[in-house]
Amino acid sequence: MNMRNILMLVSMVISVIIGAAIAHGGHTGSSGAVPSGKVLIGLSLDTLKEARWQGDRDLFVNQCKSLGAEARVESANSDDSQQMKDVQSLLTAGVRVLVIVPHDGVAMAKAVELAHQAGVPVIAYDRLIKNSDLDLYMSFDNVKVGAMQAQYLVDHLPTPGKGSIVRIYGAPTDNNAKLFKQGQDQVLKPYIDRGDIKVIHEDWAEDWKPENAKKIMNSAITKGAAFDAVLASNDGTAGGAIQALTEANMAGKVLVTGQDAELPACQRIASGTQAMTIYKPLKSLATGAAETAVKMATGKPVIARDTTDNGKEQVPSVLFDVVVVTKDNIVDSVVKDGFHGYDEIYSAIPADKRPAKS
Repeated sequence: MNMRNILMLVSMVISVIIGAAIAHGGHTGSSGAVPSGKVLIGLSLDTLKEARWQGDRDLFVNQCKSLGAEARVESANSDDSQQMKDVQSLLTAGVRVLVIVPHDGVAMAKAVELAHQAGVPVIAYDRLIKNSDLDLYMSFDNVKVGAMQAQYLVDHLPTPGKGSIVRIYGAPTDNNAKLFKQGQDQVLKPYIDRGDIKVIHEDWAEDWKPENAKKIMNSAITKGAAFDAVLASNDGTAGGAIQALTEANMAGKVLVTGQDAELPACQRIASGTQAMTIYKPLKSLATGAAETAVKMATGKPVIARDTTDNGKEQVPSVLFDVVVVTKDNIVDSVVKDGFHGYDEIYSAIPADKRPAKS
């Protein structure tokens, strides 16, 4: 990896110090400074159609600004070709560090190669970039996320550990979707092998779109087989599933999982149509990624205590903790952290039916 990274073992835990010796001499673009003299950081997003990613963008941009840097953002609208164009545009603009949320974690290996040819290190944000000499991966333990979703489902079936379920996976192009499924499988396999849990229908929701999840849910309902729960891999797919369940007069009667703690999902949890979500402290991820990118751009060390196999190498990784959110702890998690407002979440709930603000 030349002089882009310095790797160091610290104590008994793998700690990787990155960026202390990033070689700016290999950069063939501009100096990475905008006319104001600020360091320029590039952020290439898969999409901005989901509220979650709009929040990530705003947190990232604002944190860069607070550190005296400037972030330039491009969104590919879930199009691999467009994302490659976005990456090339950011490199041409002279970014010093490139942060990528890949639409396709395999296709974006080419983006890492292009960035390194320009002497620019790459951080994969939330989603891993496969089969590449990636500099750093910043995300959550996504196998653990999937396991937490499945464990909640198993524990809260009408008869715990037994029942029939529908599984809605995420986008097949997103490595995270596969990691969520991996974690879910780890929990569900023994129950399925014993015949205690039956999967009556399963499919992948293209591009994580709620409308695609709704189609999957409709297909399951059309089969006519009874089911107790829907293992939806994120809040968007949960929303699509719940829309189909609502039209079939089944919403609130079937357990539905989710992830991301989006406001509509928290509102559904408050009203009883969604059972749980996973709160991933996006503020920690977005601000941490911005701080890390600026450190790398200015040659300061970055510590990563984990590694992740991307198919080519063990990538230095910074992984953040997550929290299961249900109606019992919304206030003590997403509200307490300022992720969503109490009145926003309970806007459709009568005042005398709301939990205490604590």
